[in-house]
Amino acid sequence: MSESVFITDVGPRDGLQNQPKVLSIDERLQLVRAIAAAGVPQIEVGSFVSPKAVPAMAGTDQVLAALEAPEFATPTIALIPNMKGYELARAAGAKTVTMVLYASDGMAQKNAAMSMLETEAVTLDILKLAKQDGIEVIATIAVSFECPFDGPTDPALVQTIVAKFLDAGADQLVLADTIGAAHPQQVRELTAALVATHGSAQLGCHFHDTRAMGLANVYAAVESGIRRFDSSIAGLGGCPFAPGASGNVATDDIAMMLQQMGFDTGIDLDTLMEASDLAETLTGTAPGGRSKAWLKGYLAKQER
Repeated sequence: MSESVFITDVGPRDGLQNQPKVLSIDERLQLVRAIAAAGVPQIEVGSFVSPKAVPAMAGTDQVLAALEAPEFATPTIALIPNMKGYELARAAGAKTVTMVLYASDGMAQKNAAMSMLETEAVTLDILKLAKQDGIEVIATIAVSFECPFDGPTDPALVQTIVAKFLDAGADQLVLADTIGAAHPQQVRELTAALVATHGSAQLGCHFHDTRAMGLANVYAAVESGIRRFDSSIAGLGGCPFAPGASGNVATDDIAMMLQQMGFDTGIDLDTLMEASDLAETLTGTAPGGRSKAWLKGYLAKQER
């Protein structure tokens, strides 16, 4: 049997938060359901942040409520920025939340109006509550490779944060290349060191494609043993608080590459292309995966 790689599509959250067009609740639900129909194992569907700061994420509680129907079986995630966000997510019935940690003070201040250590303290408090509440917590380390404010990130700092929060009970640790500044050798060295120390089961990566190296970085992490990745339908993405951050590596591309490498993602590429088309239609800005034109032609030939 093929080895599995687990993909989380973050398009309905990370992908939409920086788009000029704010989608309605119904449009967001259309996109989530289209991604789920393609067999994507997990979807980040929204965040509990201030609607004044990120208008595109207003009404995430309504999105979660609509997805509680028995016919929707795909696991969902909601991002939380702080304790208030956790309480809102818990009240909305979230089963899994993502809390963002930071590998630089500059990014922590810009994104969360807290220091690195303050976000760590809040996350530790959330972890304690989440264990009591039966909610899984994913800790994502922003600017794991480089910060737009503080420059290159010390890999030793990232290793320290990973160890601290795995020991504290985080269910997963995700390394985020928030501005797409990482290169494959960096990724290979850091992920290999982390896998050697902690194993791969709880580790994941989140890459942006700012410098056209998103897919190469996924490959480097796969070579190190990482088997969990975030990606975004049609390459949507970009952080509104990180200058220079462009779209995430496209689910279209990562699913194609991994399947051609012989990994099992559980994703149907034909149906994924329909979700990618929908993302482009709804937003008017989604670029689509770099492989999309070729992939559509290839899939059409396979169906003849």
